[in-house]
Amino acid sequence: MAKTANICVIIAAKNAADTIETAVRSALQEPEVAEVVVVDDGSSDDTAGTARRADDASGRLNVVRFDQNKGPSAARNHAIAISSAPLIAILDADDFFFAGRFRRMLAEDDWEFVADNIAFVDADAASLAPGRLQQFAENPLFLDLPTFVDGNISKRGVRRGEIGFLKPVMRRAFLDKHGLRYREEMRLGEDYDLYIRALALGARYKVIHSCGYGAVVRGDSLSGRHRTEDLRRLYEADRTLLKSVKLPPQAAEAVRRHERHVRGKYELRRFLDIKGQAGPLAAIAYVAGNPGAFPAIATGILADKTERLRNPGGVSVTAPGNGLRYLLSAPAK
Repeated sequence: MAKTANICVIIAAKNAADTIETAVRSALQEPEVAEVVVVDDGSSDDTAGTARRADDASGRLNVVRFDQNKGPSAARNHAIAISSAPLIAILDADDFFFAGRFRRMLAEDDWEFVADNIAFVDADAASLAPGRLQQFAENPLFLDLPTFVDGNISKRGVRRGEIGFLKPVMRRAFLDKHGLRYREEMRLGEDYDLYIRALALGARYKVIHSCGYGAVVRGDSLSGRHRTEDLRRLYEADRTLLKSVKLPPQAAEAVRRHERHVRGKYELRRFLDIKGQAGPLAAIAYVAGNPGAFPAIATGILADKTERLRNPGGVSVTAPGNGLRYLLSAPAK
C-alpha cells in the first residue's frame, strides 16, 4: 500500500463465492487502495468467508454481511457509511481490476468522477485477459449530461454497449456535499441514476480510454432479464430528475428521450407479463385500456422477432477469438 493510498473499493456481493476472491485480490494489489469493503448481501453460499480468504494481512479488508438481501444500492450505501477514504471505487463481485488501473486514473486532479475503459472478458478466459489487454492512448474527454444520458440508450443488436457500465472513481466530498447516495429502491440502473444526479449538480465526469477494468461475462448474464418493476423505477428516476432540477433544454430533452426508451421497454415487458400470467385476451385488454402503450409494444415485438432472425444465436458481449471487446473504442498506443 502506498503512503498516499486514498481509495475505498466497494464490492456488493450476493452468492459470489466462485468469483469474490479474484475481485478482492485485484483490489488489494493496487497500492492506491486504502480500504476494500465487501458487503455480503444475504448470500446463501460462503461469499463472506471466501472474501476473507483473499485478505493480504494489510488491515485494509473489511467484510460485513447482511442477513437478508437488501439489493446492491443498500449494500453500497452501507459500505460508504462505514468507510472513510476520500475516493470511492465500485467493483462488481465477479469482475476484477487490471494491474496499474488507479495510477493512470489518478494522474490528473481535474474531476469529481473519473472512469476508464472496460474490457468484456469471457469467464472461461478471464485468467488470460491480462496478457491480451490492448494498450490505448488515454485520449481524455469529459461527459456532459446529454452525452452521458444518450450513451445509455441501448441499441438493438448490441449488448452492454451503454456508457453507464463505466465504473468511475468518485470523490466522497462531492457526494457528501450534495447528499448523494444510491436510491435503495432501485435494483436496475442505480449507477445511471446516481451519475445523472451528480452531472445535474455540476460534477466533472472525466473518461480516459486506457483500460483497467475487466467485466467478466457468463452465460447466464447475457439474458438481460430484469423485473418489470425495476424498469418502472428506472424511468421514474428520469421523471424525478426532470421535476426536481431545472435542466438546460438539451439536457432535459436527453433525459426525456431516455425516459421514453425505458418506458417503452417497461410497456413491452408489462404486456408480456400479463399475456404469460392471464392469457392473450387479458394482454389485449391491457393495450385497449392503455392505447398510449401500443406503439412501444408493437415496435418492441417486431424488433425482437427481427433480431432473432438476424442473430439466431444471440448477440455476444465478448469479442470473437482471443481478443477482448472494449466498451470504448480508441487508437492503440
